[in-house]
Amino acid sequence: MNDRHQQRQQRLKEQVDARIAAATETRGILMVFTGNGKGKTTAAFGTALRACGHGKKVAAVQFIKGEWPNGERNLLEQHGVEFQVMSTGFTWDTQNRETDTAACQVVWQQARRMLADSRVDLVILDEITYMVSMDYLDLAELVDVLQQRPAQQSVIITGRGCHRTLLDLADTVTEMRPVKHAFDAGIQAQQGIDW
Repeated sequence: MNDRHQQRQQRLKEQVDARIAAATETRGILMVFTGNGKGKTTAAFGTALRACGHGKKVAAVQFIKGEWPNGERNLLEQHGVEFQVMSTGFTWDTQNRETDTAACQVVWQQARRMLADSRVDLVILDEITYMVSMDYLDLAELVDVLQQRPAQQSVIITGRGCHRTLLDLADTVTEMRPVKHAFDAGIQAQQGIDW
């Protein structure tokens, strides 16, 4: 029994070692965290925390979330992470296309600056998928800026309903799928757990 286990583990090790040896390119990557499940922003900021822990420079732009209390921001700003936040908040609350588009464009200019800065190792574009799907931000412009960013800079895009063009452009795509959520059972969202 132990011999079979050891043989299986050796085959697995050989496969993993071969994949590691085949990965020879070094450059920044574009990641997309999308889907209807919870955890897209949490995954992005978990990566930001990891990057900060390794001494990397991180910047974040949050679309649609507004100025509500944000645990990730509270912690990461203490470690030098720049945040730019779309001040209007959730678009279903504002219900004003003109002001939402203008607010998007203001923070998008900050995102463009970050995406052009070779000193920034990781840029998070939180909830930007909504800006594209609601036509507050031009998809072609976003793609162009992403393609022109510094070669070593990584980017994380979050949000539901990510446009196929961005999925195709991405190096890594993770789709969060809802299985069960406490809110559906009537349990209130909790500070420090849900935001």
